[in-house]
Amino acid sequence: MELGLAGKRAIVTGGSRGIGRCCALALAREGVRVCVTARNRDPLDRTVEEIHAKGGECHAVATDLGTPEGCKQAVDETVTRFGGVDILINNVGAARGGDILSLPTEQIDEALGLKTYSYLRMAQRVIPYMRENHWGRIINIGGGAGSSPDRKNIPLSLANVAILNMTRALSDAVSGDGILVNTVCPGLTNTERARSIQEARADTEGRDVEDLLKEIGGKLPAGRIAEPEEIAHVVSFLASEPCSYMFGSSIYMDGGERRCTP
Repeated sequence: MELGLAGKRAIVTGGSRGIGRCCALALAREGVRVCVTARNRDPLDRTVEEIHAKGGECHAVATDLGTPEGCKQAVDETVTRFGGVDILINNVGAARGGDILSLPTEQIDEALGLKTYSYLRMAQRVIPYMRENHWGRIINIGGGAGSSPDRKNIPLSLANVAILNMTRALSDAVSGDGILVNTVCPGLTNTERARSIQEARADTEGRDVEDLLKEIGGKLPAGRIAEPEEIAHVVSFLASEPCSYMFGSSIYMDGGERRCTP
């Protein structure tokens, strides 16, 4: 399938590692000019070098998207470099867990500030450029915790459920401008961060992390956890020309873990 992405301009937040990095690489392979953002310069530069080595065009902005100034910097530098923005992949941010009975509310503020608020600020800043061409794609990376909270993941759960609601509201606001806004909700994915979390658990239990990941994946209908490249393939389609009739939707890529309907 021809995705029609050659020459488009994209921002991928959290683009230095994991799902964000794979999204940046996948878009670059389709001829998209990509700006990757994250806080730390060194891993960003490695992503840029990898894209350049494969003949793509990439720029990095090291900034804190947890602040309005950081969001402005990321968009301004992209526009200066590429002349506009056609695609936004909102992927930055994680959240610390903690039992709800002793959870400091500041951890909820932290999760909302970096993840949910940065998603909204970035969308608000890129939409005017998308409106100029009556074409745009905004893909928010959420997570299964938004529909399956437990007592230890409330900061992440609240951030993700806010993203689901924000996606619908943004889609309603800009669908008439040729801008599609959708969410992808991955389950456990084989990223550096996920592995580091499971490594801590494996050490506590005296187990090998590979065995632990296989055990977790084996309990899913899919029989395994996701690879970040698989998430990136779906994100690339959502960013494409053929994806022309998906508005405010949420796609769950959790290996069949989600039990609720719809």
